[in-house]
Amino acid sequence: MLTPTLLVFALALGVSSIATPALRRAAPRMGWVDVPTGRKAHGEPTPLLGGLAIIAAVIGALALTGDPGAATQLAGILAGATIVGVVGAADDRRPLSPAVKLAGQAIAVAVLVASGVRTQIVGVTAGDLALTAVWMLVVTNAMNFQDNMDGLAGGLACIAAAWFVLLAVANGQFLVAPLAAAIVGASLGFLLYNFNPATIFMGDAGSQFLGFTLAALGLKLRFPDQIPSVTWLVPPLVLAPMLFDLALVTVSRIRRRVNPFTTAGRDHLSHRLLALGATTREVALALYLVACAAGGLALLTSYASRAEAMAMLLAVVAAASYALWWLELRRDAPRAAGRADGRPAE
Repeated sequence: MLTPTLLVFALALGVSSIATPALRRAAPRMGWVDVPTGRKAHGEPTPLLGGLAIIAAVIGALALTGDPGAATQLAGILAGATIVGVVGAADDRRPLSPAVKLAGQAIAVAVLVASGVRTQIVGVTAGDLALTAVWMLVVTNAMNFQDNMDGLAGGLACIAAAWFVLLAVANGQFLVAPLAAAIVGASLGFLLYNFNPATIFMGDAGSQFLGFTLAALGLKLRFPDQIPSVTWLVPPLVLAPMLFDLALVTVSRIRRRVNPFTTAGRDHLSHRLLALGATTREVALALYLVACAAGGLALLTSYASRAEAMAMLLAVVAAASYALWWLELRRDAPRAAGRADGRPAE
């Protein structure tokens, strides 16, 4: 399985590295640019089509090397991710209402479930379908929230996918490993042009595509030699940095009595680290390290006993709760609208 996985990675990296600058040149002519107005700080219009390069790289690499035995579920994952990516691209071009974006995500989840991809934790069909929908929507939007700083969303997606590759290879997951490897390659190719100072943004097209795909990878990951009461913890731990940011922003905005998903704000974890005096690059690199640590903890959990896994879960919840309290309650939460890099905040 390692050779096809490496091939997928290389193809995705190559396509993304070539497609990103091509789309960077094409975006201004097509009107997909982020124009600096009002609260936006960047000085020049910046292309927003980086997400399409990521989508093309993932789908192209898998189309050439995909496992025919997993064609139905792989097609379901990619179809659903493409739906949210297309809706995101439309939103990048001209802002859509939250209801339209949610409807697009719901359709994508329905396509995914129809292909046979869903959780099997509850043991009751209705419960598992509901849990699948909640997981997919939460992770998709959590990833979308990370697109608030140069290099952040692409870097976190790359690291999370890399951990999924390692976990999948260790457990013989022939669908998860190549798909995760495609995400790693596509994200790395995009980061060549998006790490600070960015010359192109991925937009909602890229962040929602990545979030949906990572969520689906979490559903497909299996551990044949481990009990379900332990293995369900692994995907949330891999994705812990983005899930924490979603929780932080949600709590912050509810406390201020504003809608967490329609109100912009500089209340993300990245913005708070900037407020402490770090630079944009330092914040991105620091959160990369957090993502690496979260993945390492997920790997340890995959080999842990039930008691050890529960102890790790309690430790993570306690640490996250303390961090949320310190950032949101002890310190005066940032309330200014707008992203640190000048783009509309999520």
